[in-house]
Amino acid sequence: MYDTTAHANSFGPVAAQYQAARPSYPDALFDELERLAGRPLPGADVLDVGAGTGIATRLLAGRGARVIAVEPSDGMAAVLREVSPQIPVVKAAGDELPFHDASADFVTYAQAFHWTEPERSVPEALRVLRPGGALAVWWNVKDYEVPWLAAQQERTAAALPSSYHHYGGVNVRHEALTRTGLEVRSARLRWERTLPVEQVIDDLTSRSYFAVLEPEQRAPVLAAEREALLAEFPDGQVVEPYLLDVFVVPKP
Repeated sequence: MYDTTAHANSFGPVAAQYQAARPSYPDALFDELERLAGRPLPGADVLDVGAGTGIATRLLAGRGARVIAVEPSDGMAAVLREVSPQIPVVKAAGDELPFHDASADFVTYAQAFHWTEPERSVPEALRVLRPGGALAVWWNVKDYEVPWLAAQQERTAAALPSSYHHYGGVNVRHEALTRTGLEVRSARLRWERTLPVEQVIDDLTSRSYFAVLEPEQRAPVLAAEREALLAEFPDGQVVEPYLLDVFVVPKP
């Protein structure tokens, strides 16, 4: 049985693998974010919610925003502080933001909005946003139309029937926002990265459906996946394509 709470709380112990192996985001994402929101990032006050180890947080700061990382996991926040000690971190989750009304220009979620209850997190975002601000959520999703990724997904689902849970396609995520009755602007980007097989294994280890398992449970599955990847990519370098969906809800 899929336990959402257990999966949501599973990231702390695998924070190092998360930081080392999870994909980043192309510059074009932040161009689209500014276009959809109708306002620039430089000088903006941003709350990056579910910041994890700060992968997106650092990129937002690099675009000139003043960013506060909001992260409920002590393990993830510890890595964020170690890697980026200059970025302030607040322990909290999106369903209850400990910030004043009208105190931010952007509330962002990178790979994290699906861990919230939209009926709570969207009103909370709108509460802390200033007039003209925007809620922005985005996901890197592996392109499962590519045959080797489709095969990997099938192997994972078969090997981990009790823990594997794909958090839904773009329509599911879009509907969570449109149910609010607010305007939702969106864009899709395609990009890819090349990485060694061992980094792919670390990436998988950081996924909640592996992280909730005991080490002795996940080890044989990861070993089999390593073998399958090396058969597909004999040089040990994996080309991993992504669909990057971004949704922006301007504050009325």
